[in-house]
Amino acid sequence: MVLSDTPLIWPALGALYSALAPWAEALLRFMVGMALVPHGLRMCLGYFKGTGIAISSVQGVAELFERRGYRPAWFWAYGVVLTQFVAGPCLALGLFTRPMALPVFALLALSAYDHAKYDGYFWNKSGVEYPAMWAAGALYFLVNGGGEISVDRLVLGFEF
Repeated sequence: MVLSDTPLIWPALGALYSALAPWAEALLRFMVGMALVPHGLRMCLGYFKGTGIAISSVQGVAELFERRGYRPAWFWAYGVVLTQFVAGPCLALGLFTRPMALPVFALLALSAYDHAKYDGYFWNKSGVEYPAMWAAGALYFLVNGGGEISVDRLVLGFEF
């Protein structure tokens, strides 16, 4: 839906909304992609000790996946690492947006499922709430592409 098709309570703000919409979309895309990087730094390199599960290596990630029944565990561990350190930042920049949003969405949707199964709903109990919200954000960019303010648009001239 185009913004001009949407009835506004204050029509005088329509121009402001139109001007800010691409920037709001770019900010959301940046946040969805970059939210994965600190998790990767914590899980794979041991940064941010005392936050979340005490895992600090790819081997530790693989062992977690093995315990939770994701096999082969090494495949899932390396998939998560690549998603967190490659696909996440690419999505944040809007570089190859749709192909990068796919593994991000898959990771977050599977994470939401796993957290729902083991941890319940609430984010402060490591529940489904947090990964499900970010999965919905990744799904938006998988469907809609990177938007006007993306590397895809600026470099390639179209939204990938």
